[in-house]
Amino acid sequence: MEYSSQILGRLVDAFSHLPGIGEKSAQRIALFLFRESRDEAENLARAILDLKEKVGRCSVCSNLTEEDPCVFCRDSQRDSHTICVVEEPKDLLAIERTGGYRGRYHVLGGVLSPLDGIGEGDLRIKELLDRIDSEVKEVILATNPTVEGEMTAAHLAKLLKLMGVKVTRIARGVPFGGTLEFNDSVTVAKAMEGRVEM
Repeated sequence: MEYSSQILGRLVDAFSHLPGIGEKSAQRIALFLFRESRDEAENLARAILDLKEKVGRCSVCSNLTEEDPCVFCRDSQRDSHTICVVEEPKDLLAIERTGGYRGRYHVLGGVLSPLDGIGEGDLRIKELLDRIDSEVKEVILATNPTVEGEMTAAHLAKLLKLMGVKVTRIARGVPFGGTLEFNDSVTVAKAMEGRVEM
């Protein structure tokens, strides 16, 4: 679409490259920012620049952080006997939001995907294996239930079991509040496989 302002057009184009943002949403955001005060625009610009300049990876778990090690690795109240392995920082945030897990984390930085040329060396698998010592009793594999996520979990399980650590996989199945008839057959099958005694 052609805009009467090249700057507006560039901003809409920039926003439309963000995940989940189409051209109409990008237009709404750009026009919203135009109506906002200069201070609001500067705050947004500064936050973006700070993200690029000041945020890095934790040297222990590979989560995003301004301080190394990150807040989760520094927290002495967290259970150091358990490491939860996730694909990306957004997955770590989803688990933290529940408030139910108080152990350590490890962010892989993706999943194995031979078709996309992503192998073991492209992920932080070696760093995970280096963290396994006598203090670690359990590693929870919390990769997403995709073909690549399952393949990555199976590969990690094989490597970790050789190190003598307990390996568990997050449960999957029918979501809370969901009904069986509206779930696909794979989800229902996994729910049946993962059933627990009451």
